[in-house]
Amino acid sequence: MDWQTVQAPTIDEFEILARNALNGLPQRFRALCVGVNMRIEELPSDEICEELGLESPFELTGLYQGVDLLQKSEAEIAPLPDMIVLYRRPILDEWSEGGLSLGALVRHVLVHEIGHHFGFTDSDMDAIEALEAGQ
Repeated sequence: MDWQTVQAPTIDEFEILARNALNGLPQRFRALCVGVNMRIEELPSDEICEELGLESPFELTGLYQGVDLLQKSEAEIAPLPDMIVLYRRPILDEWSEGGLSLGALVRHVLVHEIGHHFGFTDSDMDAIEALEAGQ
């Protein structure tokens, strides 16, 4: 790839890429995400980095904020809407290291954060990915 001619997508272009990734997921999977908002931000805030104990904001490519489906109660009203945030610059940084296309990487991060919405832990998702890689 000729990196001198490659331009990073803008936030608006990145959002289109993320929406396309979401729309490309199986309908049954998307149906369980109704009501989950998605937002694109440049970097996680200082508060998020501190809360998660990150040394650098580039360590976080995405974040699920909300109450996962396993913890939700029909009787309770969630204080804030469920939100998936994708962090543009850390994703671009990871993409620049190679390995996956930008679209595939965005899809990977999005699916990972949706997994948190389902109540999966990072370890659960790592195990699922390992099984898929072994097939």
